[in-house]
Amino acid sequence: MSTAVSPDGADDYAAICERLYALKARGVSFGIDRMRAFAGRLGHPERAVPALHVAGTNGKGSVAAMLDSILRAAGRRTGLYTSPHLVRLGERVRVDGRALTEAEIVAYVGELLPVAAELERETPGEAPSFFELMTAMAFLQFQRRACAAAVVEVGLGGRLDATNILTPEVAIITSIGFDHCELLGDTLAAIAGEKAGIIKPGVPVVMGRLPAEAEAVVRRVAAERGAPLTAVRDVFGEDVSTYPRSALEGDYQRLNAATATLAARVVAARFGLTEAHIAEGLARVSWPGRWQRARLADGRLLVLDASHNPEGAAVLDGLLGKLVAETGRRPVVVTGVLGAARARPLLEVIGRHAREIHLARPQQARALSFDELEALVPAEFSARGGRVVRGEVAGLFPGPGRCAVGEAGPDGDVVVVTGSIYLLGEVVARLEPERGAGEQRLQDF
Repeated sequence: MSTAVSPDGADDYAAICERLYALKARGVSFGIDRMRAFAGRLGHPERAVPALHVAGTNGKGSVAAMLDSILRAAGRRTGLYTSPHLVRLGERVRVDGRALTEAEIVAYVGELLPVAAELERETPGEAPSFFELMTAMAFLQFQRRACAAAVVEVGLGGRLDATNILTPEVAIITSIGFDHCELLGDTLAAIAGEKAGIIKPGVPVVMGRLPAEAEAVVRRVAAERGAPLTAVRDVFGEDVSTYPRSALEGDYQRLNAATATLAARVVAARFGLTEAHIAEGLARVSWPGRWQRARLADGRLLVLDASHNPEGAAVLDGLLGKLVAETGRRPVVVTGVLGAARARPLLEVIGRHAREIHLARPQQARALSFDELEALVPAEFSARGGRVVRGEVAGLFPGPGRCAVGEAGPDGDVVVVTGSIYLLGEVVARLEPERGAGEQRLQDF
């Protein structure tokens, strides 16, 4: 396949996105043997750059962003691999904060697809998946850009995730909660076992604050593998108000900052990190869509927050309560979710705090229908006069900086967009068209 780029790169990039979508449409296939074979054909780029490996139900993206910021504060060239993207595919793979360009994606796909086809010919049915292709792309980019460190977020789970071919400098488990139970198990112990699969013999482990059942599993696996473990509770205690602060808002981000701080201390000698670097990195970190405050064109406050599972809903409950106390009024909430197990606790929380709920379905096959979402809105919300309105993202956010819900003007309604990160990506693409058209079809996994 040609990797030539047209003058603006648009034609070839559009064709490449179609190829990637066709690959993604085959579905998710877990297991690291295929990824290990793929990496072997590429010369094992994952071994070229020392890595920090981050798993967890919630918080892993924030912790990864914090660690990237800390390393950059120390003057280190960093690679950062996260998923899914918010708006553009290239956001998944960053070097010193710069996302992959369309031209780079075209070139990498042109290089990697023939290797994938060769593996498929040798072992039918074992062609690398979309996520594995992106993971290989990340490892190659970090190697070729001579990164001093790579911060790599697990895609899903840990034990069978494509990123788990790494032998990192530190393995980090941020949190354990109920999510993706159909793949990871329906108990906290089972889910913890999958996340703990990133622990390697002798490699240090940093553990966030986990439920007791999950913590016991992580401690056991670490002990079995001779991996020294540092726990947030053991170092910082129980009082979250004493935990490190960062530029990200919310008590749960202080949990994440504590986790990132411990991970940075573990690798401090390896990368020349100081406490000043850690403080500077936390103060500068940016991670869009996590209780992110912005202003609409009419001056109203807009909050974007990806709260998409029961653990995240519990955090959202506290944040919305503080927002109502701060502003003196109930917000208008726009939400859309993938899966009833995620939607139920989220809508219960929203129903406690919102004045109006506007439902908007993300452009994903797994998104709940309007009927399914409405059935999960608590009766108490309607009983106190709350309105539920169906809408579409394009209508709710009709142009740059514009929102069509609630009372407009600088003294108007606060608008909160929460739920699926896929919904947030669609909203951000409408509000900030300079970022480029949203690539929703390539978001899921």
